[in-house]
Amino acid sequence: MELQGTIKNVLPTEKGTSKEGKEWQKQLFVVANNDGYEGKEAIYCFEIFGEEKVQNFNKFNKVGDLVDVNFNISTNEWKEKYYTSLQAWKVFKADAEITAPEQVEEVGNDTGLPF
Repeated sequence: MELQGTIKNVLPTEKGTSKEGKEWQKQLFVVANNDGYEGKEAIYCFEIFGEEKVQNFNKFNKVGDLVDVNFNISTNEWKEKYYTSLQAWKVFKADAEITAPEQVEEVGNDTGLPF
C-alpha cells in the first residue's frame, strides 16, 4: 500500500536484544494528511525495523517533510489480543507538483473533428 502525507512526529528509536541474542532497532514515525472523513486530518503511525533502515530514515527525513510511504499491514496475536502495525518498507520525499494534473492544450482543426 502507499500513502502520502507530512511527517508530524518522529518518536525515539527503540533498541533491544532478541531471545537469540541479536540486537534490533525500530523507529516509529507519524504521518498526517487530510484523507480523513470530510477532509479532516488523519494520522498514521508507521514502524521501520532494522538498524540500516532506521539510520537511513533519520538521515534523510525530518518533521514537516512531505513523503510517500510504501507499507504493509500486519496483525499479530498475543494472549488473545490482536496488534496491528503499519510496517514501512520505503519512505521517500514526495513531489508536491505531481499531485496536480497538468493541463494539456487541445489541438484540432476548425471543424472540431480530430485529424
